[in-house]
Amino acid sequence: MKQILKTLKAGAVVLALIVPQMATAQNACYVDYKAKQSGSGALQLHYGVIRLKGPACSNGGLMKKRVSKRIAVDDWILLRVLSQFEKSGLDQRRANAGQYFLRY
Repeated sequence: MKQILKTLKAGAVVLALIVPQMATAQNACYVDYKAKQSGSGALQLHYGVIRLKGPACSNGGLMKKRVSKRIAVDDWILLRVLSQFEKSGLDQRRANAGQYFLRY
């Protein structure tokens, strides 16, 4: 009986550590970024805001890959991810992002 209780307690501890991380991985986050495009000869730059979900919110490398892939559909090249933030930070960035606010 003691062994069963020990096993159950250990399992509860593991779940207590894993479940919050899984929930965080499923939540959405937002990032702002800078990108460039030089296909027409003249260098063009833009500042944008994009919504991400899942593991990209907690993995910087995956975050950059996802942003790069999404903006690449219009031949933009990611220069830099500036910051990661939650929904509450959207309004202050809306005007600066203009047409690139949640476009991708």
